[in-house]
Amino acid sequence: MLKVSVFADQSSADKLSKAAATFEAAHPGVKVKFTGTSGTDWNDFFSKLLTQIAAGNAPDIASVATEGLQLFAAKGLAEPLDDYVKRDASELKSYFADVHPALVEAMMYQGHLYELPTDFNAGNMFYSTSLLESAGVGQPAADWNKDDFYNIAKKVSAGGGNTVGYDWVVRLWGSWTSWMYANGGNLLTEGKWDGGDWLWNTFYANDPAAAHRKGGWRWGDPTANSAPVVESLDYMIQLQKEGLSPKPDIGGGNTLQGLFASNKIGTAIGGGFWAGGLHNAGMAAGSFDVQYFPKWKTQRHLFGAGGYGIFKSSKNKDLAWEFVKTLVSAKNLDLLFPGNVTTFPRKSMMTAERYAANGPKNWHVFYDTLTQFDNTAPIPAPPYYNAMAIALNKRTTQAMSSGNAKSALDGLQSDLEAAAKVG
Repeated sequence: MLKVSVFADQSSADKLSKAAATFEAAHPGVKVKFTGTSGTDWNDFFSKLLTQIAAGNAPDIASVATEGLQLFAAKGLAEPLDDYVKRDASELKSYFADVHPALVEAMMYQGHLYELPTDFNAGNMFYSTSLLESAGVGQPAADWNKDDFYNIAKKVSAGGGNTVGYDWVVRLWGSWTSWMYANGGNLLTEGKWDGGDWLWNTFYANDPAAAHRKGGWRWGDPTANSAPVVESLDYMIQLQKEGLSPKPDIGGGNTLQGLFASNKIGTAIGGGFWAGGLHNAGMAAGSFDVQYFPKWKTQRHLFGAGGYGIFKSSKNKDLAWEFVKTLVSAKNLDLLFPGNVTTFPRKSMMTAERYAANGPKNWHVFYDTLTQFDNTAPIPAPPYYNAMAIALNKRTTQAMSSGNAKSALDGLQSDLEAAAKVG
């Protein structure tokens, strides 16, 4: 049996068994068991998974997003896929040809590849078409900026009825951190690990988008209280003080989608997963749309990606690789993520037909955030991600309550410096 741990409730995990059918048929006697673990956000899932591992109950495979890839790799818990990928290069050629190199690089650490991307979400901006129309503002253009956003949020908020122009959640992905990226800031110093040539030369030799790729993102010294970061969180405080945005909640954003679907929010940060979420919440095609994140100092976007990693402790690593390899087929990706609840890593799967019935009309934005902006980058997620996530949530809440971004981010800087020393 192959044991697969996923960040989901058990009923959702059970539905994933469809994606194992072809694999089980090809390997008589082998069963794949998906076990769901729920939580407020990824750090909850990782904490529970680390506890299971410490108790000697590690799965063979686990779904691990950008947030946890370096955490598990740095602890020596994850198995590098390099040798498997090199061995099966001819079989994987069509997959990599269909996947943007930014997603692959985000799954690397210290020159090694740890996961094949199965999905991703970039931080775009969703908006209610009816609320913008009622406010008398046009739908935003691809090159809109922070001032355009502010004017829209102000006019939507002026409509009354407990409607706000903008709302967000407290977390690393798609939070005020999207504004931080657009303002040219980051919580950590950005760098790249050396290595990775074995992958780039094999699969992306003639792809200009891979020219500057290396062996994964190397997150350096904390910069949480630098001027661009402080200015970004100050902007959130300003929006709240002006009544354009309420006090944000902590978590993954399900509540936010419900409020958006109830026409209580004019704009909100969301990725491709919002398309399916808003449809499931009852929003009809045409009632919402999406655009690139607005420009501030730059029009930079962040993203998070997902995949399935193999644990070093697994006694079935070769079999686990064969299963992981099957998950990235178009058929199985559809089974893993039915109903447009994410953005597929395979460009060929992102089609007008997929979004025709339920929207959004501007669906191409989801993948084009990678292809049209060469500065789109993953969220900062070092090996001490869990401590970082807890500190970020605490200090963001502090800033929004006190109205003092600088003081809160000075605290976050100290938190991250301490966490980086522990590792």
